[in-house]
Amino acid sequence: MKYKKIGDILIVDNNYSNDDFERLSRKHKVKTIMRIDHIQGTKREPVYKILYGSETETINKENGCLFKLDLSKVMWSKGNNNERLRIAKLVEDGETVIDMFAGIGYFSIPIGVHSNAKQVYAIEINPNSHHYLRENIKLNKLNNVTPILGDCMIETPKLKADRIVMGYVKTTHHYLKVAIDSLNAGGIIHYHETVPEKLMNSRPVERISAQAGNRDVEVLKINKIKKYAPGVEHVVVDARIN
Repeated sequence: MKYKKIGDILIVDNNYSNDDFERLSRKHKVKTIMRIDHIQGTKREPVYKILYGSETETINKENGCLFKLDLSKVMWSKGNNNERLRIAKLVEDGETVIDMFAGIGYFSIPIGVHSNAKQVYAIEINPNSHHYLRENIKLNKLNNVTPILGDCMIETPKLKADRIVMGYVKTTHHYLKVAIDSLNAGGIIHYHETVPEKLMNSRPVERISAQAGNRDVEVLKINKIKKYAPGVEHVVVDARIN
């Protein structure tokens, strides 16, 4: 059985067949056991089944940050915790940052906690995720993170930033031009993509260059996050756009 513990809730995979959930809850010290079948739509909403207990709201601690969320309403990606801290530590003093797919604050909260960013604009289209984003800003006592409810394709062009986080992997390349156009000269984007392993060092960079127009693209790093599917990697390209 594969499982992950998020706060005091246990998420088990589809292979779990034992129905002794009370014993399992005691073993892992959780109040609820759930199965997440899949995440659907642009709002990244979970399709789930509660196997034990009833409460789906919890507080998860990661990298010194607190994240309140309801696992029946919003997703939690546990595999990206190192990447979230990596980005936070790259943010330089006084930077303005746009988080285009903020969710409940996966990147925005660590940036607010671990950096001296001047301002972080956290854009999220899902009202449920936006609600918990606002809760997490308060929970972590941050005054430099501004939550924005809306479509990042519409909201991003209203802003300018020194760094833009594009922490979404499906069709993210459709948002590249909007991101680059909102990036100050010499600014950095962190562009996420799922890509066939053999194209990992070429396709994401080519997509960035295609949308940069006559601006120079300097690739700083291609960071492999995790295997997304057989032969497919989730990667992040750090690129400076001059």
